[in-house]
Amino acid sequence: MRSWTDTILIDFGAYRDIPPMNLKPLLDAESARARMADIQLPMKAMEARVEGNRCLYCFDAPCINACPTGIDVPSFIRKIADGNEVGAARTILQANILGASCARVCPTKVLCEGACVLHDRDEKPIEIGRLQRFATDFVNERGIRVLRPPSVKSGKRVAVVGSGPAGLGCAAELAQLGYQVTIFERAAQPGGLNTYGIAYYKMKPPISLAEAELVKDLGVEIRCGVEVGRDVTGEELQRDFDAVFVGIGLGSGNWLGIPGENLPEVLDALVFIEAIHRDPLHEVPVGHQVVVIGGGNTAIDAAVQAAKLGARRVTLVYRRSKSEMSAYEFECDKAKDEGVHFVFNAVIVGIVEANGHVVGVRLAQSSGGNEQTLECDMVLKAVGQEKQVEVMRRIFPTVKMSERGTVDRDPLSGATNIAHVFVGGDCANGGREVVNAVGEGKKAAHGIHQFLAGKTAELAIQSSRLGVAGAATGSGLHRPIRSHELEEEWKKTHG
Repeated sequence: MRSWTDTILIDFGAYRDIPPMNLKPLLDAESARARMADIQLPMKAMEARVEGNRCLYCFDAPCINACPTGIDVPSFIRKIADGNEVGAARTILQANILGASCARVCPTKVLCEGACVLHDRDEKPIEIGRLQRFATDFVNERGIRVLRPPSVKSGKRVAVVGSGPAGLGCAAELAQLGYQVTIFERAAQPGGLNTYGIAYYKMKPPISLAEAELVKDLGVEIRCGVEVGRDVTGEELQRDFDAVFVGIGLGSGNWLGIPGENLPEVLDALVFIEAIHRDPLHEVPVGHQVVVIGGGNTAIDAAVQAAKLGARRVTLVYRRSKSEMSAYEFECDKAKDEGVHFVFNAVIVGIVEANGHVVGVRLAQSSGGNEQTLECDMVLKAVGQEKQVEVMRRIFPTVKMSERGTVDRDPLSGATNIAHVFVGGDCANGGREVVNAVGEGKKAAHGIHQFLAGKTAELAIQSSRLGVAGAATGSGLHRPIRSHELEEEWKKTHG
């Protein structure tokens, strides 16, 4: 009788000569650098202009509604087509200060590119992400600063806790509205997830650090190595600043509570990814046979990077079916291209050890029973992150939390039950994409502006609508659409 893992697992007998041992790097510097090179190549100037000329420059462009930061996509693409790269970058960065990183890490297939009307003509959608990267790279590589701090200041001070995408997005928007902003970041470098937690083959840390410099150029002060709740209290922030924005993301990885989880070769996937960003690639230890636990995009990122760093065999184990994975299908396809194997409807019930080191995992079907052992020497956990309930209540004891463990706030303004405290990003939404965090930071900046100045921030108008009566159908900043979700809803209601 065929085993439930027969179609997935192979005979590991060939690898039994690998003794239990501490992990070590598997590639030399040149090989590691080559294998972890950017997966998406940048566009050349002529390629960008040709692609830009494919755009229909829609009157009410759905790609704008699909962008959580509300970038005027047709406008910046038209500028590229006309050879105005600087103008294109200005259009992007005015709406999204992290436009360079979002161009690399956004799931464009389900956001702007997924909403492109060329789908309805059975044509390839515009490569919006690569065009955005072309424009932002153009100015970054030449040191061209397209944004300037305003000459008129409000006289108000705002504290931002966390320099991740939400914090930087909020700070940049506030600075452009005339506020004096100070960011408090506990890590040694700014950028949060973008600096320490993005798959290396998608984006390198210098891109994130360069974006933090863009924010500083707007007059924002970033204090790294300062942890709110330890080095400065929530009370001090409320006393010394007119408003506070909190964008601290999520906490450390969740525990599975299984035997052997504390072995040295069992790591949280984000710890593994952070090591790739922090240390030289050829010094990052990796197993010969790696098991990744989880079904989200972080699990995919960890699995792919383990394979790229020389693992002979990478197996991703997910407790549900393939259709129930939260990871995007195109990300799963990328993992398969790297040779990652998938085991579905299975749970890890224990880590097998020998002499204090990992030598395997015990698998069982999710439905129960039929336990088997899979040999491995490294386990990466990507089973979600802890909510920031304790941290938030330590800093702001009276803040209201939701049943989900996130901060309870107005989704359009970021306002909490504490009058001058606003939140955004993963600590408020439970965990979404980088671009969602930037958008939430931007919306919170507008909420703070309304709170402190009694004014509503003006949003950019799609250039093709200038002089046209009536408002556009909307910007993705407030209520971004996701084309694949709308299609699924339509199928459910129309059969």
